[in-house]
Amino acid sequence: MTNKWGNGLTEWVEDETTFISVAFTWLLDDAYYRARFARSLGMRVRIGGPAVFLNQMKHRVFDVAEVGGVYPDAIIKHNQNATIASRGCPVGCWFCIVPAMEGKEFTFLPDFVPRPILCDNNLSALPHDYQDYIISRYKNAGVQITDANSGFEPRTFTPDIYNKWKPLINQGRGPWRFAYDDMHERSESLRVMKMLESEPRSRKRVYTLIGNEPFDDCMRRIQETIDNGCEPYAQPVMKLNALNRDPWVRFDWTGQLLKDVSRWVNGWVWKRAKFSEYSSSKKTRRIPETQSLLQITRAAPRDK
Repeated sequence: MTNKWGNGLTEWVEDETTFISVAFTWLLDDAYYRARFARSLGMRVRIGGPAVFLNQMKHRVFDVAEVGGVYPDAIIKHNQNATIASRGCPVGCWFCIVPAMEGKEFTFLPDFVPRPILCDNNLSALPHDYQDYIISRYKNAGVQITDANSGFEPRTFTPDIYNKWKPLINQGRGPWRFAYDDMHERSESLRVMKMLESEPRSRKRVYTLIGNEPFDDCMRRIQETIDNGCEPYAQPVMKLNALNRDPWVRFDWTGQLLKDVSRWVNGWVWKRAKFSEYSSSKKTRRIPETQSLLQITRAAPRDK
C-alpha cells in the first residue's frame, strides 16, 4: 500500500479470506484470474467495488468469488491517504455511477478518518452544517487537505462555500477542482472560474469531459477553461459497463481524436502549441492525476 492511487484494482488478505476491490469494469478479467488463483490456494474470496455493482453478476468472476457485505473504509486499500465523509450526490449526471450505486440523497459518514485526500462526490452540495463538521474534524485532527479529489459542483459552489473551504485547502496546497462537463454548465462554470481568479492557475483543475458533445463544443469548453486561467483535465466519456478501456465514440469524434485531445490537454501541450499544431507522434508529459473522475473519484469502493 502506497501514498499513490493504484490502477483501480487492489487485493488484500485477512485470515483465510482474500478481498478484491475493483473500481473499473475493464479490470474484471484481471480480478477473475486473481480470484481463481486465490481459490486454488484454498482461500475464501470476496469481491466488490463499482465495477462489481455495474456488472450485476454478469461476469465470470462471480463464479469464483462471493459478492455482498460491506468492508468499511475500503478506499484506504486503494490509497492510504484517501478518505470519504459522505456518499451520494443529488445532481444525477447521466455518465456517473453515483446516482445508481449510492443514491441521489446524501449518506453521512460522521466517523470518517480525516486524511489528506478527501473523495466525497459533491462537497459544495452537502448541507452547510455538515460541511462545517468535516472542516472542524480536519482542523481538530491537525490534518491538511492536499486534494479534494471529486471537487465542487459549479451550481452550488458559491463565494460563501469557497471562503468556508479556502483556509483548509489552501493550507494543504491542494488544487481547487470542479467540472465543466457540458455547455449547459457554461454560465455557472465561468462564474466559478471568475470567483477563483486570484488562485494560481496550477491549483485550478477543471474536469472537461470530452466525447459527450460534438468536437467543437468540447474544444470550446477546454479553451474557455484555459482562457480563464485554469488547467483543464480531459476525460473521454466511457460506457460505465465497458469491459475494455476504449472510449465511447459518438458525434463527430473518432477514437484517435479522443486520444489526441486527451494527450494534448493532459500533457500540458496546450501551454506551447494549439491543438491544430499538435502531433500525436511526439512524446508528452501527462498530469499525474489520481484516477478517472467517472468511476473512482465519484464512487469510492465500499462493498466487498
